[in-house]
Amino acid sequence: KKKKNTYVMKPNQCVYVCFQSDFLIEEADVWRTECWKMIKERSDLTFLFLTKRITRFLSCIPADWNDGYENVVVSCTVEDQTSADERLSLFMRLPIKHKNIVCQPLLEPVTISQYLQGIDLVVVGGESGKNTRPMDFDWVMHIQAECVSANVDFTFRQASSRFIKDGQMYEISPKMLTQQARKANIDYKKI
Repeated sequence: KKKKNTYVMKPNQCVYVCFQSDFLIEEADVWRTECWKMIKERSDLTFLFLTKRITRFLSCIPADWNDGYENVVVSCTVEDQTSADERLSLFMRLPIKHKNIVCQPLLEPVTISQYLQGIDLVVVGGESGKNTRPMDFDWVMHIQAECVSANVDFTFRQASSRFIKDGQMYEISPKMLTQQARKANIDYKKI
C-alpha cells in the first residue's frame, strides 16, 4: 500500500504469482497463507499461478476455498504424455473456477483432448537456451487442433530454441521465440 493506505496496483490487473518457482512448492507452505489472505483481500485483481505439483493442491488451499475463488486462475503444467495423464486426470476433478493447461516446455507429442472440459485456455511453448531439447511444430498443431475441436482458447506462446518444422531443425535465438510463435498465427479464441 501507499502512504495514504491505497493500493499500488490498480483494479483489474493480473498478478503472476511465483512465475520463477511453483506456488505449491513445499518451501512456500510457510508463507502461502499470507498470500491467500492478500488474494482474498484483493478480489479486484486476478491472480494466476502455475504448478506441476497439482497433487498438493487440496492441502494448500484456504479453508474457505469451497469451489474456488473467482479471482484465481490455476495453470497446471505438463511437458510429456506421462505428466499430462498423471496431472490432468487429477486437475480436471479439482474445485477450481478458472483452469489453464500449460504445455511448456513441450518435449514430445501430447494428447490432451480428454482433459479439456472446463479448461479456459491451453498454452504451448518450447524451451530456450543452449542445451534446449527440440520441439516439433507438428506437436503444437496437434494440441491446437484438439483445442479448436473442443472450443477451448489456445495460445502458442513461444517456439523452442531447437525447433522442428516440416522435418527441418531450426536454431532460433531465445529473443525471437515469442515472435516466431506469433508469426505462426495459430492462436484460437473460442466461439
